[in-house]
Amino acid sequence: MPHVLAFRHVPFEGVGRIGPLLAERGMAVEYADLYRPDAPLPDISQAAALIFLGGPMSANDPYPYLQHEIGFIRAAVDRSQPVLGICLGAQLLARALGAPVYPSPAKEIGWFDIHPTAEAAGDPLFSVLEPTETVFHWHGETFDLPPGASRLAYSAACPNQAFRAGRTVYGLQFHLEITPEMIADWCCQDENGPDVASLDGPLDAHRHAPRLDRLSRLLFGNWCKLI
Repeated sequence: MPHVLAFRHVPFEGVGRIGPLLAERGMAVEYADLYRPDAPLPDISQAAALIFLGGPMSANDPYPYLQHEIGFIRAAVDRSQPVLGICLGAQLLARALGAPVYPSPAKEIGWFDIHPTAEAAGDPLFSVLEPTETVFHWHGETFDLPPGASRLAYSAACPNQAFRAGRTVYGLQFHLEITPEMIADWCCQDENGPDVASLDGPLDAHRHAPRLDRLSRLLFGNWCKLI
């Protein structure tokens, strides 16, 4: 069965809503957990596409496994292999493509609005966005737009919320893949404790979940067509 290789950085951040969409198209998800000391390096050439997921670390941290992932991204881009980066994954994409990653002026944790750019109207994925979409975020860093990339979405606090590089490489700063169950689980994880403590109150995991589900099916469904 064709498979998509997903790089996790913590055990509790999986592909979420993307998994069923791939399964509907006859594709499995295999995880590469390079943060584990005994994890073997995968052969990315055997994967139909690569997904780089989120995590509480920084894309600038000097972990060897992050350097391996940046190398995998560059190799995938060189061979026109589809790549999707989410949150930390988008920041790793930006670094791999030559753009800096740095602390955002304001953390976005919870439900915040994003807006498509003019370039999004002609994009195979982002043309499905309404002028304002409320999506889930959990990040304290951001990035500059990589050279030659197309900016596809922005928010009030973060001008670069999504981009496309070439035809098949996408980075999303926000978590369109997340489910209410994942939000509740993330809030209980020790690694996320400082972020949770900084919030004014508990997060409502279901607040915009119906629209997020419809939007993820549209956008990620279109991404699956690129594979």
